[in-house]
Amino acid sequence: MNVESNKTLGGIGAILMFVGSIPFAGAATGIISFVGFILVLLALSGFAKTYNEKGIFNNFVYSIIACIVGVAAAASVALVAALTTLKDFLYQIYPSWNGNWSNLAGLTPNTANINVSAILPLIADLIVVLVVVWITAIVVAFFVRKSLKILSAKTNVGLFSTAALLLLIGAFLTIALIGFLLIWVATLLIAIAFFQIKPHPEQPYSAMTSPTTS
Repeated sequence: MNVESNKTLGGIGAILMFVGSIPFAGAATGIISFVGFILVLLALSGFAKTYNEKGIFNNFVYSIIACIVGVAAAASVALVAALTTLKDFLYQIYPSWNGNWSNLAGLTPNTANINVSAILPLIADLIVVLVVVWITAIVVAFFVRKSLKILSAKTNVGLFSTAALLLLIGAFLTIALIGFLLIWVATLLIAIAFFQIKPHPEQPYSAMTSPTTS
């Protein structure tokens, strides 16, 4: 594919990711975001070949790997918490519970056993999960930023660098929730940046080339 095809794929893909981040259509938003993600991935692969710069694609792939590892780690912590801490907490609330999760609906909770010492372990596990997710978001944003910065240098589109920085800042601020808004805006800027790419790669100016004189 040529530059024009790749910029179209990337631009449309980023727009779909932007639209898919709006929670208005339930599961459909996830599908829209995934399709957009695939289009962006294809576009970056194409640009990596066009500009002979593997870092454009490789760093984005590293971000995917980091995301998978981080999500798996967070899920593992959450699963361990559910099987240990949460279960211990439920035993305190439902003294007659036999450990069968399906039986909980028919039991009456004993609220007298609910106190700070019983809830603290659950809060601690939740914090651990959130920290793992937060660190994962930062690592993912770091690799995406590296990919976009290289693409920015190769295409001479500075908006890629701006979006990359905003994305990284947003990842750091996800702990304060406002980061999600910044990441959302960064996705829109990435879409705009894709459409600003010129149809053909910039050719370096040669000082040895001069107009022919008669």
